[in-house]
Amino acid sequence: MKPIWKWIIGILLLLIIGVVCVGWYYSRNWKPLVEEKLKETVAKSTNGLYSLKYDDLDLNITLGNATLKNAELIPDSAVYQRMVQAKEAPNSRFHIKLSSLKVRRFNIWDIIKNRKLYIKRIEFDSPDIHMMSERHAYNDTIQPKETKTLYDNIKDVFSSINVKDIEIENVKFKFSKIEEGKSSDIVLDSVGIKVHDILVDEASIKDTTRLFYTKMVEVEVPKFSYDLSNGIYRAKFDRLVLNTQDQNVLLTKAEYAPKMSKAAYFKARNENITMAVMKFDTLRFEKLDFKELIDNQQTIAQNVQIKNGSVSLYNDKRYPKKSVSKVGKSPHQQLMKAKQLIRIDTVFVDNVDVLYGEMSGKFHKEGVITFTNAKGTLTNVTNDSTHLIKDKMMRANLSANIMGSGLLSAQFGFDMLSKDGYHTYKGTLGRMQAPAFNKILTPLLNVGIKSGNIRKVSFNMQGNDHRNWGDFRFDYDHLKVDLLNSMGEDMSRTRKGILSFVVNNILINDSNPDANEKYHIGKVNYRRVPEHTFFKTLWQSLLEGIKQCAGISKEREAKLMGAAETGKEVVDETKGVIKKTGNFFKGLFKKKDKGEEEEKKDEK
Repeated sequence: MKPIWKWIIGILLLLIIGVVCVGWYYSRNWKPLVEEKLKETVAKSTNGLYSLKYDDLDLNITLGNATLKNAELIPDSAVYQRMVQAKEAPNSRFHIKLSSLKVRRFNIWDIIKNRKLYIKRIEFDSPDIHMMSERHAYNDTIQPKETKTLYDNIKDVFSSINVKDIEIENVKFKFSKIEEGKSSDIVLDSVGIKVHDILVDEASIKDTTRLFYTKMVEVEVPKFSYDLSNGIYRAKFDRLVLNTQDQNVLLTKAEYAPKMSKAAYFKARNENITMAVMKFDTLRFEKLDFKELIDNQQTIAQNVQIKNGSVSLYNDKRYPKKSVSKVGKSPHQQLMKAKQLIRIDTVFVDNVDVLYGEMSGKFHKEGVITFTNAKGTLTNVTNDSTHLIKDKMMRANLSANIMGSGLLSAQFGFDMLSKDGYHTYKGTLGRMQAPAFNKILTPLLNVGIKSGNIRKVSFNMQGNDHRNWGDFRFDYDHLKVDLLNSMGEDMSRTRKGILSFVVNNILINDSNPDANEKYHIGKVNYRRVPEHTFFKTLWQSLLEGIKQCAGISKEREAKLMGAAETGKEVVDETKGVIKKTGNFFKGLFKKKDKGEEEEKKDEK
């Protein structure tokens, strides 16, 4: 080997030994300084609310690595209570534990020379995060004092801090919501968190492409299930993914439903309170403002997508129902009463099935009405009064197949600023066979539709807290009603046939236009029953239009319903007519007796 290479190798070895020695020296002598500075920075940057403790700090200056073992970030409850009394406490605080925190590839020379800290990667091992949320009214009403930024708190030590990637796997996360001294908890296991490109410097706080100094935070939560406080309902989902850079949140297999069967639900509540079951394969928020959501619990998004799901509502009239006024509780009025601000430009609904089922209190049978493959949009979904000054209307444009047959299209308009809940609704129903509605009519009213062609239905209605009014058009032909036996009622086939004949030929029009070519238009002016919900009031107003088009007056309706329940009243009322009619035909065709024949011969 030539002498020159011996010198080069020797110099390199001396440099390596020198670097190792310097690294060892700084690691040993800087460790206490770093520990002191680290704890001081945490306490100072949080105004004494948090303290940091750990078992050991493994610092390798040469490689640019550091490891905290058994680290814990602890909130001071006494400090927090003092902040509450001073009206300076935040709504949320955290208690964090982890087995180790590994900092990889930082440049000590850049810290010494430029006071800049660059870290390539940080890894958290088995983190346990407890978030406690306690809402304080002053955070909503009092203008917050000008507080120091994170940069203000670290600028005496570093001119900038840049962390390229943070990865946190298998996080155990507990969220405790504290209200009136009581705590309700949500626990998540195996959460994954990725954070990309954290930059803390003089300008980064004003960078609109960053959320809390980061370019991107991605969180993935696997299977989750939570029993709601009433102990009856459970909320769950299969997967949640949020990405702050894309501003998206995705929920798959989301479900809200009772933990028991329908029978057990109503038995447990011992009251006719609507049971709701909601399931959606996909629930997605797009362009969601995470900063407003985190800081102020405000839901502001460009779009929400609800795809491939179902909404089922059930009632059981065998149980008593509280007589409570529903006035002022329409959907848009409830939205305006929500405590948190909501502003969503458009909600897209795609392939959602809606079912309403009701158990009859008289006949103990369940009737159902279905709206399948519902799709459409809701726009301007907000309770933001400042936004509503520009456009006060929330709108819905939806379509669905009713009873799996006719296409129903409807448009709703909700005046969000109306004091009496003003709204409009109009729509059309295409061709379908009327007997499709027997699934709800027969179990609930003991009436069946034998035949009938619905050619078209159209309506244009308005409503408020007290009444609904508007025009209703119903084009149909060959409508025949079949009255069924009530429970325990023994009615002969002949009597039942007579009863149905009377109903079909006297009480209702079998077509519109009717036999006299008169077209009937429903002029609806329906006064709301205060105890009826918004949707029941809507249905009752449309039903009023149907009855007017079918020529069913209040008197006729009373007879029809009476016939459906027992069949006696109408039969009794028609006995005389039928008897007289029968005698008339009998008189025309009966054989004359011999005396009458002989008298006629004598007269001749």
